[in-house]
This record gives sequence, C-alpha cells and structure tokens, in this order.
Amino acid sequence: MTHHAPPSPAPGGADPGHQVARLREVLLLVSSLADAPVAPPEAALDEAARISAAYDRAPPIAQRRFDTLAAEAATWAAAGVEALTAVSARPASPAAAARLARAIERAREELAGLLPQPG
Repeated sequence: MTHHAPPSPAPGGADPGHQVARLREVLLLVSSLADAPVAPPEAALDEAARISAAYDRAPPIAQRRFDTLAAEAATWAAAGVEALTAVSARPASPAAAARLARAIERAREELAGLLPQPG
C-alpha cells in the first residue's frame, strides 16, 4: 500500500476564495462517496467571489484567523479523504463520508462567518 502525504495547507495570504473553493472541491468528492447531492458549480464561483470580497474588507486579525482555520480545515479534510480512500480493497463507508462532508460544510460556514457580511 502506498501512502501519500496530504496536500500542504495554503500559506497565509493565499487567495481566500481559492481556499474555500478547494474545500468545496473536497466536499464534492466526499459527497460523491457518501452518495449525497451536491451544489451546482455556479454556486462555488459565487461563493469564492463573495469570500474574497469579504476577506478584503475584514480587519487583519479576522484575516489571520480565517487563514489559520482554512489551513486547519484543509489539513484535516485531506486526512479524512485519505482515510476514506486508504484501503482500495473495500469501498469507502458512505456514513463516514457523510460525516466528513458535514464537518467540511460546517468549516466552510465557520470561515464565512469570520468575515464581514455585505451591507
């Protein structure tokens, strides 16, 4: 069995829209393993644009917190996907994939909640 290191978290100052888009891509993969419905791709583009704009308006401390949480979420999400797909002899557990999908969705919501809302 071959082990691969999870992808490195995005460095601080990385495009926040890209960070959230990467989490959404992982969510799409995990949702497919869980046989769960997924949001249309257009929603991802809108979300990335909203997050990037809100990040630009956020104070530096909120930006740093966002970067930290995004990096943490990317790390544990990658580890979760690796665990789900580690044993190729058996299919991934849909229940485990669904739990991981819910955790990724909560992380995305928490990240969005750190940033100022338009208005």
